[in-house]
Amino acid sequence: MSRRKIELEIMALSHSVTQSHSYAVVLTEVNGTRKLPIVIGSAEAQAIAVALENIHTGRPLTHDLMKNMMMAFNIELKEVLIHRLHEGIFYAKLICQSPYETIEIDSRTSDALAIAVRFGAPIFTYDPILNAVTASGENDSPQPESMQQASASSSESEPSNELATMSLADLNTLLDDVLEREDYIFAARIRDEINKRR
Repeated sequence: MSRRKIELEIMALSHSVTQSHSYAVVLTEVNGTRKLPIVIGSAEAQAIAVALENIHTGRPLTHDLMKNMMMAFNIELKEVLIHRLHEGIFYAKLICQSPYETIEIDSRTSDALAIAVRFGAPIFTYDPILNAVTASGENDSPQPESMQQASASSSESEPSNELATMSLADLNTLLDDVLEREDYIFAARIRDEINKRR
């Protein structure tokens, strides 16, 4: 069986349809059509959203701290590799380079993605993993970090409609409040609405 590495990119981040308080990050094959949907927790989703949207927080979040520590010790993240799928759970590792050696560090997939976005590092998986996800379709009982078809829920579209009716001043006030509460997913949607008006 081929173990060819396939590069992925983050295509979407949305609420999980089947699990409350969970999100789905959808990775798509670079120069291809296959997708790798993964259910993640809300904290990890916010960490990914903050980096994707270039939202500046008052203090560094955990993944920012990890990046700062790695840089302070001259460790570079070369890539993230989602190397295993077992009983619906994805397994990932960080491939890091120090001045002296290459180091592989076991990681939850969601944490690996949050760090990869901060470094601008490529994300890879193996061909059989993508094929297995494509063949299996939606998982009936997904767990965090598991296979899950991602699509926006109706509750996600309602705030977007409400945002469209708000004034620019109200949107900016709401953005400040949401950032203070550290709800970075909602903050990203508010900022998208603000940017549409400019």
